[in-house]
Amino acid sequence: MVTIKSKKEIEYMREVCKVVALTYQEIEKKIKPGMSTLELDQIAESKMRSLGAIPAEKGYDIGIRGIPPFPASICVSINDEVIHGIPSKNRIIKEGDIVSIDTVALKNGYHGDAARSFIVGQASKNALRLVEVTKQAFFEGLKYAKSGNRIGDVCHAIGEYVHSQGYSVIKEFQGHGIGREMHEDPGIPNYGKAGRGIRLEPGMTLAIEPMVIAGNPNILELDDGWTIVTQDGSLSAHYENTILITEKEPEILTIL
Repeated sequence: MVTIKSKKEIEYMREVCKVVALTYQEIEKKIKPGMSTLELDQIAESKMRSLGAIPAEKGYDIGIRGIPPFPASICVSINDEVIHGIPSKNRIIKEGDIVSIDTVALKNGYHGDAARSFIVGQASKNALRLVEVTKQAFFEGLKYAKSGNRIGDVCHAIGEYVHSQGYSVIKEFQGHGIGREMHEDPGIPNYGKAGRGIRLEPGMTLAIEPMVIAGNPNILELDDGWTIVTQDGSLSAHYENTILITEKEPEILTIL
């Protein structure tokens, strides 16, 4: 069921989403070649906790036998890793890497969720373009995230833009509603038909997140049960914000 947030709930959402935005501000200042992905995890967790929030991804359990709860505070995925990369002291960031980070904070019982792909140091033109197209795909979808439109309008806009740029979206993972739960209805795939799905209403909070691959859309799951990589080894990028549907233009909650 899709939840419509009250004024009080929206204030809680704004507060926790600001934590996420400030966490990314801290990461952006400190990310550099030579550091481990575990260092990024520690930076993010420290910032969230200093702001009175907790990292909601830490210990997150998808409830599938044999897959342990997620062991870290953020997901850190590099280059061909699309999503859900597990931070490690042995995973060292190199010059030119695309480092995609997915962060979910929990405060006052509400979740804020955003993802960013950082280019570390000097990167190839192909990497730069992929990251820019992935970010723009979010904003192409955002144009349709208005009261009275349907969720399919958002999905269609994202998919059409990505494909027009010569890239692929993955179909196995999608955006989602968000609030008291990290993942709420509706699901928000990065492809689809306009005019389909639920009608958007003021008070809905949604996490819209294009996950874009430079090559074909096929993916693989690594043995850790979490990390998703491109099947053909091509680069990938991820961009996400939590937004609020209003009477007028949508409000992006995870940007300062």
